[in-house]
This record gives sequence, structure tokens and C-alpha cells, in this order.
Amino acid sequence: MPQFLKSLLASCLGIFIAFALLFGIGSIAIGRMVASADQPKPVKPNSVLHLTFKDAIPEQTNNLEIDPFAFNKDNTLGLTAITAAIGRAAEDDRIKGVFLEPDMLLSTGLATNKVIHDALLKFKESGKFVVAYSNYYVQGAYYLAATADEVWLNPLGIVDFRGFSSQIPFFKDMLDRVGVNMQVYYAGKFKGATEPYRFNELSEENRLQIRTYLDDIYADFLSDLSADRGIEDSQLRALANAYTGMDPEAALDAGLIDGLGHRDVAISALRERLGLDSDEKIPQIGLTDYAKSNPVEKDYSVKDKIAIIYAEGAIVDGKANPGTIGDKDYTSYIKEAREDERVKALVLRVNSPGGSAMASENIWREIRLTQEAGKPVVVSMGDYAASGGYYISASADSIFAEPNTLTGSIGVFSLIPDASELLEENMGIHFDTVKTGAFSLGITPFHPMSAAESQLLQARTEQMYETFLSRVSEGRGMSRDDVHEIAQGRVWTGSRGVGIGLVDAIGGLSRALQAAASLADLEAYRTTEYPRVKDPIQQILEEFMGEESVRSKAILRSELGTYYPYYEYAKQMSGTKSPQARLPFLISTQ
Repeated sequence: MPQFLKSLLASCLGIFIAFALLFGIGSIAIGRMVASADQPKPVKPNSVLHLTFKDAIPEQTNNLEIDPFAFNKDNTLGLTAITAAIGRAAEDDRIKGVFLEPDMLLSTGLATNKVIHDALLKFKESGKFVVAYSNYYVQGAYYLAATADEVWLNPLGIVDFRGFSSQIPFFKDMLDRVGVNMQVYYAGKFKGATEPYRFNELSEENRLQIRTYLDDIYADFLSDLSADRGIEDSQLRALANAYTGMDPEAALDAGLIDGLGHRDVAISALRERLGLDSDEKIPQIGLTDYAKSNPVEKDYSVKDKIAIIYAEGAIVDGKANPGTIGDKDYTSYIKEAREDERVKALVLRVNSPGGSAMASENIWREIRLTQEAGKPVVVSMGDYAASGGYYISASADSIFAEPNTLTGSIGVFSLIPDASELLEENMGIHFDTVKTGAFSLGITPFHPMSAAESQLLQARTEQMYETFLSRVSEGRGMSRDDVHEIAQGRVWTGSRGVGIGLVDAIGGLSRALQAAASLADLEAYRTTEYPRVKDPIQQILEEFMGEESVRSKAILRSELGTYYPYYEYAKQMSGTKSPQARLPFLISTQ
């Protein structure tokens, strides 16, 4: 026995020492990676800024979920940082132009694309060039490339220019076949989020709203392309309808591109613009490295601040992961900014399709308390500020949106599955119950809702809709009935939002900051950002050492790729515990 205990203790000690060594070696390795990643690369004279946009583009740098296995992960620049870096490059004598290769452009929102598009146009105003090359231009990538002085395409490539569409799956027949009845409660005839569980096709109201905003954003898209490429709007429509970009030669003849060639041909065009010989290497620097080498310099002698609070992603109850809006986190951010005497105004940058009505209400309350404390609040809308995203925006002193922002969707819904038929008839599982009152059982998927329960839930949904209307009515200075007329769950573009009173003006984050400074009577200010996002290595270490679900999500995200947002949407919907105020669909123009 003593010998056994000695062996056991020796084994335990050996395992502990081995673990300590591995942890120490790993820490040193990660430390070296962090130190290496933090070293800015020098910007050489006569350089080009190389833009690829291979990562997702959050509003705020690193405000997204990080793969816990990606230990070599660099910063993921946010939209604000991207446009700021392009702006600094325009004034940097070492940067002569931009080389745009958007092959890996992930699905980005329309408003996000427009902000980058306009930043590239402004870059060209400095007299510098933009050259674009790709093997395959998806529509979002082509929209950015159209700003270039030269647009090059691989001889076997495609310009995927074909117009916009919205495709929505409907599940009613499938649910009927398996024996699941979705019990639906909603307020707003345009609130289409519940339609896939009630119908097998779009309602006339939903079809109308989708047609309207698709026409609006497509017209804006074509207007920009027309100005960029010098092709009439009507001709662009004809080219899209004929899918001319499928044929590289036809795309060239139509003026969609400037040249066909492999990447080395585009590189030669760059050399010529830089005045380099054919054997000289082109000095290039990536956007992330450039941003690191040329950080934004703040004047800390300026005491007054404007807080920028980035509210991006779904609105959820409690705490949330990066890239989502948890009311527990965001109420604390707003409160902290409100109680900071140096913060004179808030700008809420909203890029959200909505989510929990309760969480939206809690965030709204903190914004109202901030205004009551004498600090103005201005909203800047990104790709989406709809449903719950509009709820948290409604009380702002001023609201700015991009012309193709999707906003409104002022409505509420609840979904309660009834799986009793599935369980009883298909699986042979039966439930019986004893209750002390009519509502004692609560909400359950094992029994259909009684008439009284359904009436109660519908009344609750309508009550929350009325609260939503009152929040918008108070914030926008409109009557309840006027808000109801344009609400009912209908989605509007930013341009139409101005006309109906949901938005004050078209403009981006910079204009919102100007408005906030004016409202707060500030001549000079610096900005402070919320949330306080950690760098990728910190996030990876915390996530890797955290819950198993984090690692599982990383694997799913890797395997599902572009389909992961649909999985995440379905998961959020299935896990809801309160009425929802969110957009009824996911939109992609890629």
C-alpha cells in the first residue's frame, strides 16, 4: 500500500509538472505571437495600400466572436477603423494608391459597403489611384471595385451583376407533417417573421414591403454604379437582366470592367502607375498593418468627450457574446457614460435587426435617463436599425441613416410551438396534468394553448406593440395613430424613413458626431468607445479556457461557413423567452 501511494503521488506530481511546463511553453509562445503581432510594419515610400476585406466587417474593431483555435488571429478592423485608415492613407505621401482585391469579400451589409465605397471615392479625390483585380466579383465586391480607375478581371472570371432578390423558406407543411403546430401571436400586418410558420408563401403585405425596399436599394446601388462607370442607369438594368457579366468578353465590351488578364497583368498596371521597372517589387502594406503603423492620435489635453456606443447584432436578454447586444451589458455602458462628467453626449451606432422586446425596453430606459440628465443622444444607423434596433433608437434627439439602411419594422410577435401531436401520434409519448388553476401549467410545448391562454398571449403581444408605438410617438413627436400608420411591422429604407419621420437625415457616423457636438455645444472633443473590446489573443485565451459551448460554436462556424448566420438566427429564435421585436429575414446581396 505505501508503495502504491508513492507511485500514485509520483504520477500526479509528474502530470502536474508536465501541465505546468506545457502551460508555460504555451504562454511564452502566445506571448511571442502577441509581441510579434503588436510590432507595426514600416510604410515604405511609393507604397500601395492593399485591400482584400477577407474578414467579416464589424462596426467596432474586434467586436465579433473569435475562433478560439485561431492563435495567429490579428485584429479584425471595424468599419470606423477601416474608413479612418483609408482617410489617413489619402493624406500620407508614402501611399500612392490602393490595390483592391475583393476575392474573399464576405457577405456584408448594403450600408457597410456604401460607407467603404464612398471612402474609396474620397481617397481618389486626393489625386491617388485605385486599381481593382479579382477572379470573381460578387455584387458587393463589384460595387467596391467600380470605384477603381482600372477594374481587371481574370479571363475566366465572372462579374456576378444580376440584381437583388429575397428568398424566404416556409416551414408550415413540414411542421404539419411532423405534427408540430406553431402558435403565433403578432401585432402588425407587415410583421412577416411569423409567416414561415403560418403560410407556404408570402402574404401580399410582406411581398409589397419586400418589393418596395428591394427596388429602393437597387435604385441606389445602380445610381452609384452609373456614376462610377459612366453607364446609364437603364443600360445597367439591361446588363443585369441579361446577366452580361457571366461572359468576361461581354462584360468588357459593355464597360463593366476595363481589362481582362491574370493577376500579373494587374500588377504590371500597378508598376506602371508607380513608375517602377518590370523587375522591381511593389511596396505593399495591408489595411490592418497600415492601421497599426498609423494609429489615430487623440488629443488627451481635450477633456470633453463624446461616447460612441456600438450596438451591433441581435438584442438579447442578459449578458451577451461579442457582436450581440445584451441588455445587462449595454445598460451598464450607457449608465457609465451618463455618470462620467467628461462625457457630454452619446452617439449610439446601431446595426441591429432587433431581438428581445424586454431587452430593448431596458436599453431604451437608460437612454431616456441619459437625456433627462441633460446629455444629448444621437443615433447613427448602419445596415439595420429595425424592430428592436429602432426601439432603442426612437427616443434619440437626432437620427441619421444611410439611404439603404433597413429600419422601422415596428411590431412585435411571439411563437409558441405545440409538439403534442408529434409526441403522441408519432412517438407514443403522452402527457397528462393536474392544475390548481386555468393558467397553472404555464407555457409548454406539450399541450396546445387553450382559448383563454391564446387570448392572454395575443393581448400581451398587442400591449407590447402599444408600448412600442408610444416610445416612437414620444421620441419622434408624432401621434400614436400617425406612428401606427407607418408601423405595423413594415420595413423601410433610410431614404423613405426620412420622408415618413422615422429618420431625421441621411448621413453616417461622422455626421452623427457633428450633430452630437452641436447639441452639446462642444467646439473640441475626443471620443471614447463602448464596449471596451479586448484584442483577439485575450478573447481567444478567455474563450479557449471557458465553456465547451464556445469551442463547439467555433467548429460549427468553421463547418457551416456562410450558412452559419442562418443557424444562429434559428437558434436565437428557438431560445426566445419573451416577445420579439426583430426583422423577419436575413438579407444578402452577394
